[in-house]
Amino acid sequence: MPEIEKTGARLIAISPMLAKYAPQLVNKLNLQFPVLSDPGSKVLKQLGVLYTLPDEMIEIYKSFSIDLERFNGEDSWQLPLPGRIIIDRQGVVRNVELSTDHTERPEPAEAVAFLKTL
Repeated sequence: MPEIEKTGARLIAISPMLAKYAPQLVNKLNLQFPVLSDPGSKVLKQLGVLYTLPDEMIEIYKSFSIDLERFNGEDSWQLPLPGRIIIDRQGVVRNVELSTDHTERPEPAEAVAFLKTL
C-alpha cells in the first residue's frame, strides 16, 4: 500500500454491497484501503465488470451462508470481476486486468511498476 501511495495513486475497492456492510468487511479483513459501496452496481455496470454467478455457484455460496441478496440489497447474484483497473486523474482508463477466477489476482508489484510509468 505505501508503494502505491508513493506514486501518487490511491487504492480503493468498489463493491455492490450495501454501505452498512463495508466497514465490517474492512475491519474483518484488516484492509488498509476503503471499500466503496455501489448500491445497484451503477458504477460497476458502467465499468463493465459485473459477473452473474451461475446457479451451481449460487448454491455453493448459500451452503457457506453467504447471502448476496442480503449483503447487496437485491437478488441479481452479481459480483464484480476480481482484478484491477487503473484510472488516471483525468478519468482515462490506463490499465485493466480482470479474471472470472476469484483465485487469480493481479500482483501488486505490477500495479506499482505500471503506476510509475504514468
